Amino acid sequence: MTKRGCAALATSNRYSDEPAYVLHRYDWSESSLILEVFTRHHGRIALVAKGAKRPSSNFRPILLPLQPLRLSFGGDAEIRTLKGAEWVGGHVMPTGDALLSGYYLNELLLTLLARDDPHPVLFDIYAQVTAVMASGHGELLQTALRAFELLLLREIGLLPLLDAQTMTLGGLEPDARYSLVPEGGLRQTAATDRASLSGAQWAELQQALVDSAPFTTTLRACAAVMAELKPQLRALLNYHCGVGTLRTRQMMIDLQSL
Repeated sequence: MTKRGCAALATSNRYSDEPAYVLHRYDWSESSLILEVFTRHHGRIALVAKGAKRPSSNFRPILLPLQPLRLSFGGDAEIRTLKGAEWVGGHVMPTGDALLSGYYLNELLLTLLARDDPHPVLFDIYAQVTAVMASGHGELLQTALRAFELLLLREIGLLPLLDAQTMTLGGLEPDARYSLVPEGGLRQTAATDRASLSGAQWAELQQALVDSAPFTTTLRACAAVMAELKPQLRALLNYHCGVGTLRTRQMMIDLQSL
């Protein structure tokens, strides 16, 4: 390969000013960290932040979860090298239940997203949810979580159509009740089943998911069906994550019992 070709290859493997969020961080050496980050154009990637644990490191106060960042990185290995990081600003770190909820979303992304698989629409939705978490509007938090869960499942292809029965593809009767189950999709259930929604409610959710502003419309559609929707989404997510209960979810349960 010519020198010009080598230079072009090196340039192509370096990226700058990439919108990103830190999902998780763990020690790599006495002074460095491995970061799992969610980027807008490259999806979930791993980065090594050399020297980030040193008191004098510029990375130290910046590489925090749930904060909007702009990153520069390079390399062609599975774990690339962080070159620069800038806090974008806009909101403060969530606290309390909002912080735990943010860790829950991060665990979902770490578990369900494949590496190097871009999801720019989901990234923008995640940014909107973290802004809700930092806003202090606690009454919106649970609704925002349900909206994100639905949009995440749809984005990665794990959510069936919500305006038809999954097994038969038959239409939904507006007043009949239907449940979303892990192995069977959307199916009709008894009218007394609390973990169910009416056909009209499922159809409204489906319409919200495909709206041009999906987070806002899905948030609005979820608000009226929170109690019935939550156990169905929890069962579906646990099934696809391969666990009985996600670690952050169990932490929330343990704290609430104290």
